[in-house]
Amino acid sequence: MAKETNPPARSLDPAGLEVLHHALASVAEEMGAVLTRTALSPNIKDRRDCSTAIYTAGGRLVAQAEHIPLHLGLMPTVVRAVLAEYPPGTLEPGDAIMINDPYISGSHLPDICLISPVFHGDTMLGLVANLAHHVDVGGAVPGSMSTVATEIFQEGIRIPPVKIRRRGKVNTELLKLLAHNLRTAREFYGDIQAQLSANDRGIARMLELAGRYGTPLLRRYMEELMAYTHRRLLSVLEVIPRGTFSCEDFLEGDGLAEDPVNIRASITRHDRGLTVDFTGTHAQVRGPVNATRGVTLACVYFVVKSVLDPDLPSNDGLTRSLEVITPSGSLVNPIFPAPVAHANINTAQRIADVLLGAFARVAPERVTAAGTGSMSNFTVGGMDPATGKYYSYVETCGGGQGAKCDRDGLDGVHVHMTNTRNTPVEVIEQSYPLRVDRYGLARDSAGAGKQRGGLGLIREITVLRGEATVSVSTERTRIPPWGLCGGLPGQRAFAGISPPANRKPEDNREGEKIGNTTPVSSPGKFTCRVSP
Repeated sequence: MAKETNPPARSLDPAGLEVLHHALASVAEEMGAVLTRTALSPNIKDRRDCSTAIYTAGGRLVAQAEHIPLHLGLMPTVVRAVLAEYPPGTLEPGDAIMINDPYISGSHLPDICLISPVFHGDTMLGLVANLAHHVDVGGAVPGSMSTVATEIFQEGIRIPPVKIRRRGKVNTELLKLLAHNLRTAREFYGDIQAQLSANDRGIARMLELAGRYGTPLLRRYMEELMAYTHRRLLSVLEVIPRGTFSCEDFLEGDGLAEDPVNIRASITRHDRGLTVDFTGTHAQVRGPVNATRGVTLACVYFVVKSVLDPDLPSNDGLTRSLEVITPSGSLVNPIFPAPVAHANINTAQRIADVLLGAFARVAPERVTAAGTGSMSNFTVGGMDPATGKYYSYVETCGGGQGAKCDRDGLDGVHVHMTNTRNTPVEVIEQSYPLRVDRYGLARDSAGAGKQRGGLGLIREITVLRGEATVSVSTERTRIPPWGLCGGLPGQRAFAGISPPANRKPEDNREGEKIGNTTPVSSPGKFTCRVSP
């Protein structure tokens, strides 16, 4: 990759720096607004399972929207991988590069990233990027989220860095090839066009800033903004004592076996910053819960910012004094072709829990207890006999937030590495052959204590027409979320199919889970409760 030539960073007008910081963040936010308003699938349009950000010409993060921590933390890995394949000298105005390969980009296959260069005249000012979760990218099951995959080839189609648009002309033949392998081609076409439009809006707004400031001054401000974040990070690190502190927690299995899978992290505070070492974590597993290094890095960045200073600007300066050790071939840095689909859903949340648990050893007032231990993903897919077309409904279900030492946890929210909305009931019932029978808080599910944890959620859905495949990925069904400062653990989660008429869903045996390829014939009901 061509080395980025940076103008010297030096102290600039603080007020002007703050104005530019928010201007850049506003560009990313507007990109997100365009993406969600123009997307076709409810997963992006309504759930907002997408993220946007801005980078220097060398691939360093400058600003991002307040979207999904997991996406945002691993997108710099994606951008660097793309620049290794397409150095700045090979990029032209109007280009757009597509990628989803986890072993290049970091995320799972449904997350397709589009990256576009920003040219002001002949100068490449930077890059804009967005990442969105598509409802199907092929593979063994609808939604491309098999819980029993043993290699990545079973999870969907892999896309290396490729120019989907060259000098403004879309590669329609490539899109046709990709769509031919998907169950939901119509949504794919619509969502890709929305992603292209989002980047185009970001380019236009960046050019407006370049016109206002001039390219040299704008680049200097971007450099100073990253340097400012780094200085603030070093300052707030002083609240953490020197030394090493560790934590270990477990996944309840890998989707194929129910043997516990440990995640261990040791955090060392030293004069240069922080070293986070995952040595001692379980080796990569056969099932699809292996987390790429990009996913692991995203978890580290999220927890460090959350614990030290949530108001730190999110940019490359946050990462400059962090060293992250992820042993090759481990659960947190697997070797190809290990499956990875559910690492985003389960493993990322457990990594965050482990890191928070380590910080709790030295700064318990700055962390929360463990909350909902999974993004609790479920997909329902099949062919609707009324239309003769395939559908794929993708959802992640929030739960309870862990309490802090001085406040209760929030009820029914997403925590840690995700920040999506839920799909409105009306949208579900209008878009799919499904009926939502119940959606609400799970009573008495919170961890008890002086400050109680948040309540989990319970959702019941009935398949109305045809046969569907239901895939569920959740956690904390046997190992409950841990308490903090003397608080008790939260309740455990469950998921089940069609409980008997004389048994309420909340009476299902705790720890009960349904498998990946469970067929549900209409009218068939499935239930999911998220811990705590």
